[in-house]
Amino acid sequence: MSFKVLTINSISVKGLERLPRDRFEVASEIGSPDAIIVRSADLHSMVIAESVQAIGRAGAGTNNIPVAAMSKRGIPVFNAPGANANAVKELVIAGMFLAARNICQAWSFVRGLKGDDHTIEEAAEKGKKSFVGFELPGRTLGVVGLGAIGVEVANTALSLGMKVLGYDPLITVQRAWQLSSAVEQAVSLDDLFARSQLISVHVPLNDKTRGLVNESRIRLMQKGGVILNFSRASIVDDSAVLASLDEGRLASYVCDFPSARLKDHPKVITLPHLGASTHEAEENCAVMVADAIRDYLETGDIRNSVNFPESVLLRIPGASRIAIANDNVPNMVGQISTCLAEARLNIADLLNKSRGEVAYTLIDVDGEVARPVMEKIRAIPGVLKARLI
Repeated sequence: MSFKVLTINSISVKGLERLPRDRFEVASEIGSPDAIIVRSADLHSMVIAESVQAIGRAGAGTNNIPVAAMSKRGIPVFNAPGANANAVKELVIAGMFLAARNICQAWSFVRGLKGDDHTIEEAAEKGKKSFVGFELPGRTLGVVGLGAIGVEVANTALSLGMKVLGYDPLITVQRAWQLSSAVEQAVSLDDLFARSQLISVHVPLNDKTRGLVNESRIRLMQKGGVILNFSRASIVDDSAVLASLDEGRLASYVCDFPSARLKDHPKVITLPHLGASTHEAEENCAVMVADAIRDYLETGDIRNSVNFPESVLLRIPGASRIAIANDNVPNMVGQISTCLAEARLNIADLLNKSRGEVAYTLIDVDGEVARPVMEKIRAIPGVLKARLI
């Protein structure tokens, strides 16, 4: 069996090399694709072909993909969590140094000096007092969100001699093991803001996190605080930040999301969305998502999906495998089993997992599965997609 993969944006060759050409046809223009791999292109306005079985985002965030709509069609959306963590972490740490030492403002000042060397040297000496900064050791960094990136930021800040507070009520066991025991747990967001001098946010954008950094929380911070945002623009209320910068409560805002309001403010350092813009991160993301797409198409296993449950079932040699996505409602497995029993097909192994409103079932059966059996399964109310692997 061969598969067609449509690529949107430029995807790292190292990632695409994970899709063997004897089984995968990969192109930026291709009809009836089985899967789509995308970076930053907006798929919300794009017609997703009926042939599509999976979508992979070569990055962490999936705001550019209509995930809810894909869930209703039984299409898993994959991402690459942690693949760009080091790249973003390095930029966050760089952002802290830029803010602490007023480096961007000082550089801009020097670039504006005129005259000969003596004149410039005198002006530089007189002007440097305007850019006195602070050192990071002993300062407290609050990290909101302890996923792959947040954990790396927290651990690196500790190695710089900083005190670190962390807040993430949904931290996974895996990330908890990776997090240094020296990171102190904040009991709430308000607690974290009140005790931190610098705050870095690392959470996905959703209804709960939109405007997470707002006027009331900024007012909890000590005077001279720094906000760093390398997650999503709307997580921070720009109006509240600008007002706080103007009144002198905040000393600096460092973010990866330029806007007309932010870019010219003297206390704002805004970058052109450089978080994951390293060759290494692009390669890591492409490799991770290509592996997930290949595994899903060839075996039905699901790893690193943002809308489907983690589902891995060891393949039984010689068995036929059926992969079914359905609404998470009672008696779905029973109805599917009945279809197989009526066709005198024995179930050798079965895995059923659910996530929110979606459920996913992998079934290995002894013998071959005829097309009428698959059609009967697809006709069950609530089945979103069923395929024979």
